[in-house]
Amino acid sequence: FGVYRRRPVTVFAMLLILAGLAWAQAPNPVSAEARAITYLSHEVPAWAKEANCFSCHNNGDAVRALFLARTLSYTVPEAALEGTVAWLVDPAEWENSPGDPIFSDKKLARIQFAAALRAAIDAGIVADRTSLKEVAETLMEDQETNGSWHVEGNNATIGSPVTYGTVLATYMTRKTLEAADAGRFSAAISRANEWLLSAPLGPIMDTAALVLALGNLFAPETREKVTKALNRLLDSQSSDGGWGPYPKARSEPFDTALVLLALASLDESWHPERVGKAISGGRGFLLDIQLADGGWIETTRPSGSQSYAEHISTTGWATLALLRTLPN
Repeated sequence: FGVYRRRPVTVFAMLLILAGLAWAQAPNPVSAEARAITYLSHEVPAWAKEANCFSCHNNGDAVRALFLARTLSYTVPEAALEGTVAWLVDPAEWENSPGDPIFSDKKLARIQFAAALRAAIDAGIVADRTSLKEVAETLMEDQETNGSWHVEGNNATIGSPVTYGTVLATYMTRKTLEAADAGRFSAAISRANEWLLSAPLGPIMDTAALVLALGNLFAPETREKVTKALNRLLDSQSSDGGWGPYPKARSEPFDTALVLLALASLDESWHPERVGKAISGGRGFLLDIQLADGGWIETTRPSGSQSYAEHISTTGWATLALLRTLPN
């Protein structure tokens, strides 16, 4: 190997060595997920304090991300959750909240708050399931004769983070009924599944919601529907890794988050290599566009509008998607 000659260490070289040691000993940069959780931990309780009411966006959609974060051992201050939890376990009060006059659909509010209550139970933060069963009985009254849950915002051509859409609303409500008492609500669940099987693929968010709703059901007709929906999602991914409201439309964080959640819900029997690659690209898109404060710019219909409600719900969905798709 020859003769190794030790060279004298210059002052500059020593500085480089010390800098390298300092870098090696410094904590890792805060992850995108942790920054989002910190941001939501501030914003979720802030609305009720400032507006004197609980909202579907802060205390419905966004808080679900904090409940999931708690189960994954992220630090979530008690102060970020306690007010919302007290609200969620008292469904009788939900009808009395003035809410945002722009987004005041009481039926949708019940669906969103019920989903948050279910998430709190899943996280072990709420132990008593009595309130969830009470809410489920109320949700039953809102089911359409065709098996779906239709909300006022569905008069638009496409749903949004705060108006959902019939497919997403039906999926979210069915999950609540299953969690509350699958036996008691089996007839309503079956009607919902029948409607979901007949629903058109439609916009990307509806297609993703159908994959979420039907991907773990194993009847032949379900498999066929999910295969078509999944192929549409995979074929519609943009070059930036995200998804827009329609194929070839500009990528949006909300639509991308829903697709990621749908892909993450599938087992290994569904094109694992293609799904894994798509998830990686979608995560990359969300990471690239995350705001400095930890949130995401709102997805609105039409695109480019400004809305705090849409911003918080978009951030909640994006955070959920990143947490559900964390690399092993």
